[in-house]
Amino acid sequence: MVRFETMADASDLALALAGTRVLSLAPNIPGPLAASRLRDLGARVTKVESPHGDPLARAAPAWYAALHRDVERVVLDLKVPSDRVALDALLAETDVLLTSSRPSSLVRIGLGWNVLHAAYPQLVHVAIVGESAPHDERPGHDLTYAAQAGLLEPPALPRILVADMGGAERAVSAALALLLRRTACGHGARTDIALRDAAESFAAPLRYGLTIRTGALGGARSTYALYRARDAWIAVAALEPHFEATLVRELGSDFARAFAGEDSATWERFGIDHDIPIARVREAL
Repeated sequence: MVRFETMADASDLALALAGTRVLSLAPNIPGPLAASRLRDLGARVTKVESPHGDPLARAAPAWYAALHRDVERVVLDLKVPSDRVALDALLAETDVLLTSSRPSSLVRIGLGWNVLHAAYPQLVHVAIVGESAPHDERPGHDLTYAAQAGLLEPPALPRILVADMGGAERAVSAALALLLRRTACGHGARTDIALRDAAESFAAPLRYGLTIRTGALGGARSTYALYRARDAWIAVAALEPHFEATLVRELGSDFARAFAGEDSATWERFGIDHDIPIARVREAL
């Protein structure tokens, strides 16, 4: 018989990577987000920024500050020899290196994998790129990867950055996997994380028909849909048969008419009282 003696809580997870040193050369969103997740798992994170700073600090200063909480920031111009020497000193103490530059750019500044692995055989390198090889030199951003994955409905821009956010989580998983591999085999390794691949992965529900307009989660079911209440839209997710049965028993079959008769707070309370997933659609900030 299998016995589970303890369950990890937040404090346990915050110590999972205690003693692990992460060095990030990755600006914008995927790198800082991945670094912050590793920090939350207990790693000590150092971020190297160019003298121009991180564009995220200008575009979303509050989010930048949150992602860089307890992160040591060092300004280095890697084209300057003395600053390049300072980077080498940081690399000598690093377990996980995060980058988000094109491969050719890394080679130009002496950070190609062959050079890194020879100098720091214990180093784990997670390279965030736009697309997988052989297209890893192509330019792109979250918007273009979402477009290629079929995740846009023009002319609206996406409200979430699916490639950047998904790529960051993949980078964290890759770092953890390579650290485990290092423990087993005794030396570091490198892997690429492609943002386009992350977008394509997140597009799977659409690609397999689940969220198309005639799909089970795309509009085909009246019990999994958006409805207009008296003051706002509400989301109703009575997907399982017992949720659906309760909803029909309480409201009948004309959901649109029923939901229009009360405000969203009433329907959220109704959902809690009847154990049905119902939530008000909050407006964008």
